[in-house]
Parts: sequence; structure tokens; C-alpha cells
Amino acid sequence: MPADPAREIARLRREIEHHDRKYYIEAAPEISDLEYDRLVERLKRLEAEYPELRTPDSPTQRVGDRPVEGLAEVAHRVPMLSIENTYSIEELRHYGRRTEKLLAGETVEWVVELKIDGVAVSLLYEGGRLVRGATRGNGVTGDDITHNVRTIRDVPLRLAGNGAPPVLEVRGEVYMTNTDLARLNQRQKAEGKPPFANTRNVTAGSIRQLDPRICAGRRLRLFCHGVGYAEGLRAETHMEFLAELAQYGLPPTPRVECFESFDAAVAHCEELVGRLHELDFEIDGLVLKVNRFDQRERLGATSKSPRWVIAYKFEKYEGATRLRDIKVQVGKTGTVTPVALLAPVELAGTTVSRASLHNSDEIERKDVRVGDVVVVEKAGKIIPHVVRVELHERKGSPPKFRFPKECPECGTRLVRDDGGVYIRCPNVESCPAQLKERIRYFAGRSAMDIEGLGDKLVDQLVEEGLVRSCGDLYRLDAATLAGLERMGKKSAQNLVEAIEASKERGLARVLNALTIRHVGARVAAVLAEHFGSIDALAAASMDELAQINEIGPVIAQSVYDFLHSETGRRIIDDLRSVGVRMEAERPAGAATSRKLEGKTFVVTGTLQKYTRDEIHELIERHGGRAASSVSKNTDYLVAGEKAGSKLAKARQLGVAVLDEAGFEALL
Repeated sequence: MPADPAREIARLRREIEHHDRKYYIEAAPEISDLEYDRLVERLKRLEAEYPELRTPDSPTQRVGDRPVEGLAEVAHRVPMLSIENTYSIEELRHYGRRTEKLLAGETVEWVVELKIDGVAVSLLYEGGRLVRGATRGNGVTGDDITHNVRTIRDVPLRLAGNGAPPVLEVRGEVYMTNTDLARLNQRQKAEGKPPFANTRNVTAGSIRQLDPRICAGRRLRLFCHGVGYAEGLRAETHMEFLAELAQYGLPPTPRVECFESFDAAVAHCEELVGRLHELDFEIDGLVLKVNRFDQRERLGATSKSPRWVIAYKFEKYEGATRLRDIKVQVGKTGTVTPVALLAPVELAGTTVSRASLHNSDEIERKDVRVGDVVVVEKAGKIIPHVVRVELHERKGSPPKFRFPKECPECGTRLVRDDGGVYIRCPNVESCPAQLKERIRYFAGRSAMDIEGLGDKLVDQLVEEGLVRSCGDLYRLDAATLAGLERMGKKSAQNLVEAIEASKERGLARVLNALTIRHVGARVAAVLAEHFGSIDALAAASMDELAQINEIGPVIAQSVYDFLHSETGRRIIDDLRSVGVRMEAERPAGAATSRKLEGKTFVVTGTLQKYTRDEIHELIERHGGRAASSVSKNTDYLVAGEKAGSKLAKARQLGVAVLDEAGFEALL
């Protein structure tokens, strides 16, 4: 019996709320499930002994004792409008240009976040306590689902800290993970009930149940992404808002990034679509939002949708099939990738018999075993991937897949990336599989675009020892090629001419073709445009590379390491020796003077006469360089209104600060 029951109950509640936050928000649990359950049981016993100390926001009150009689309607103080959407990258770019024109002369930052495929909800907190949860409904009124929202462990019944706004309405998405759906369907089968088809259907059906005990048993989750009505919110941007939510113990949408240009945001969208397999929950698109709240207010809304946000959606198709086997293949950078061999299944009008499993950790996380029934998904143009295993369909206990210890092509001992998930063959020079993949990529359309150099011919060239490097392609002659299987004189001559023509593709194509880690077509184009030649790129420091818009420290490190490695230098010298041109095409009128040559500029704040792209173009046309962040290598900061942290850092480092008139004076 505690000496002070009220104090002990308060302490237990704080401790449980702390562990809820560590588990559900930060994904960093500090205690075991058993230890957690013991805390909750102790709190329940004390509240049973002292019922006058039980409060609605206690962790023990997440599940109601009885069903509600029906779902009441509630009005949204701020309508929950729908979002304009598109399935086209071109339409997406058109939206960006249109929106930035409405904010002419202003710096516009864009946020990219995942569009969770769940059920939209609104949570209302008053005095820091949860008072209501509601569905979106028709956008003006929704259903009161407070009894079910309270069962979701992600949802704090009381906001953390003492600085929460007096009134805060948070918008978000209730969802279920694929892992939890697989477990739920196992339970459904054991109870003789039919399995659920997908996570969204379970979520939609669960959140509107009259009996909260049903919802509590479904392990629903929540991500927060927006604000409705609020009094006392401190944030002035979306990124600040998400950080503020986390301080209150609310789970913000993960993997959100902010970009200084719409083009950079779109490029990130295209990259993100290829990483859907990393998520244990479903998304049906990506959302692009204007970051600053004051700009959102000026943009306003139509009768249906806000003008400051758009969803880029993609068609998704999925089907269930049997996993016949798992094989591994070696890629151009040595990555050993497991591939699922499937019983053929129809997806989006095509027959799919292979799907990527990406890495060994993914096989472990999804518990994929040969013989399982798996759900395969194809989204947009990316290759199909395995979403989850239908555990309720598993027969017996098939053995777990054992990842090979040695390269299946050359026998070299495999190594795991430091701190990463990928396993590689380190035999870069001699592994035939890596060489074949590098040659195929080098000749591909987005790289050197060598027509006629198909997969089977690449295999022959490598296996016959005629090609041991990309440079060897340029040493081939028509007579040698004509002697290969399925190659006549005419085909051989055409291929030699195509290889010769590829020497003039330019720096961007060459950089993409080199298979430098983290460097694709977009990054290669940015580097080529910025430096103009391979020599200028090789002379750049790590810091200079990292400051380039869209590059950043990870890509900069990869590029720098490649260009300064013995292998990288040898490859470039080899290509140079056979006449491959490694300079960028300069657009007509690209440099009107050299007045800013050697000078690095950073632009920040809201400008009156120029858009961000226009002033960057002016800097580069006069020989200068536009960087995205202030450092000791910055020569000038061009600052408009609301310059913020970059202005403070420039002053701290002693960087010269110019207004627009001062910048024009330099020209």
C-alpha cells in the first residue's frame, strides 16, 4: 500500500506514457513487453482501490467497458477538404509552376510526405486532453469515433509537456501495418473467420465499430500530417509543425523532407516510389505541400481543395501467388539481391513471375519462406515487390532462407555495408557478373545509349575475354565482332559505328554510365551542369560538392571517393585514352560575363525582383556558383525579407551580405 496513492498513480501514469512514447513515437523501447504490462497492471490495481483517482486520460482507460449506441455526427470547425491529385509527372510540374507564379517573387519551399493509405481522422485536444476523434465524413461533418481513437496506442490521451496549445485539432491517418494484418489473418483463421483482404479495409471497418474492444484488438496505428482549428500553435511552417507535434507525443508522418525548389521535390518523389518496399504500411501516393503557413493562407483554397497542396498518386496492383524459390543475383555495384521466383500471376495486364526481395533484412522482417503464399504489388513503373506473407496460408514450418556467404558468380566472400542492409561482392575488378551488369548499364539508353549492344552479346563479350572494362568497348573492331555468334558483317559494322558515336554523349551521360553509387541520371546532370568537365569535378572538394543543390553529403562523399580512388582514376583515364568526351554541353548564352567567376553565392529570404531560379541563373551566367547552404567557403549571401537562419550564420562567419540592389551592383 503506497503512502501517497495519488502520487504513486501519477508517477505510474508518467512512466507508462514515457514508455508509450518511446515505443510508438520514437521506435526505441526501453523495457520489455512483460515489464510494461506489469506497470499497467499495478496502475489498474491502484485505480481499482482508489476509484476517485481514476481519470479519463489514464492509460488504463483506453478501452471502454461497453459499446456505444451509435455514431453521432460532429461538425468540423475547419472543413477537411479533399486534395487535388494527379497521376502524371508533367501535370505535377505544371501545378508547381502555376503555384509559384501565384507567389511570384517569393522563395517557396516544398515539403514531400507519404500519402498513407488508411482512414482520415481528426483529433481534438482541449487543455492538452483528448476530447474528440472524428472521421472526415463529407469534409464538413464526420462521425464521432472517440471511443475507438482512444484504443490506438499511438494516440496520447494527454499531450506531453506543458506548452501545448489550449485548443489543437490534429489531422492524420489511421492505418494498419502489413505485419499486423498477417498476424490478424492468422487469428481469423484460428477462430474460423474469413481473412481480411487488405490493410485499408480492416482499418475502415475497425475505426467505425460501435464496440471499442473490437478496434482495440486490431492494433491500429496513427500518423499525423496536418492541423485544423488551433489556438496558440507556435509553428510557422509545416516542418516546424511536425516537430512541435512530436514534442507533444503525437506521431508525425515519417520520412518527410523539405526542398528549396519544386523540381528537387519532384525528383525526390520519383526516387521515393522506388523504395516502397522499405515500408511496412501502404501508401497510395506522395503529397507535396507549400512549407510556409503564411504562403498557404495567401494561396487559399477552391471550393474543393487547398491551392497549396497536391497529391502525386500512382496506380497500384496486387495479387497473391505461391513463392516457388528464392535466388540471388549480383548487380553492377556488387550488391547481391534476392529475387522471388513466383507462380505466374496477372498484375496490370502483365504476367509476373519474378519479384524483388531487395535485401536479406527484408526477407527476415517479412518472414518470407519458400512455399509461402505471398502478396505481390506493382506500383507505377517500378518492378514488382513482395508486400507480405499470408501467414494463415503457410503449411507446416518451412525452413528460413539462408543468404549465401560467398558470391554465386566468383566465389568471393560477401561483405555487408557498414551500418547498411546491403550485402556485396567486393571483387569489383574480376567478378564477371558485376562486369556484365556494368557494361549493360554503360550501354543503356540513359547512359551512353549504344544501340545493338544487347544482353546476350554483352555475355559473349565478357565470357570470351574481349571486354574487361567499359573502355574495351571502344577497342572492338567489326572483324572481331563479326566472328561472334549471331553477328553478321552488317550488324558488326553498325555496332562499331554506334559505339563510336557514343563518344560524343557528353559529361552527364558519362557520369551516369560510370555506376557511381547514389549517382543516377538526375544527379549526373546536376554535376555536369555545375562543373562542365570531369577535370573540374575531380578538382572539387567534398565541401564544394555537398553544397550543390540536390547533392548533399552522402552523394558528395560517394562521388569524391570514386573520383579519387585508384579504380575511378583508372576508369576515367581509360575512357579518355579511347576518345570519350567528358565535357558538358554549354547552352547558348550560358555565360554572358565572368564578373562573378570564382565566387560562391547563397540566396535566402523573399526577393522582390527575382524568383529563386532567376537569380541562380544570373549568378551562373556571370560565372558564379549558387550554393544552398552557408559555409566558410561562401563569398556572398543575397538576402531578401525573412532571411532567417542563413542570415544569422552568414553574420557569424563574416560572410558579406547583399540586398538585391547590392547584388545588381556587382553585375
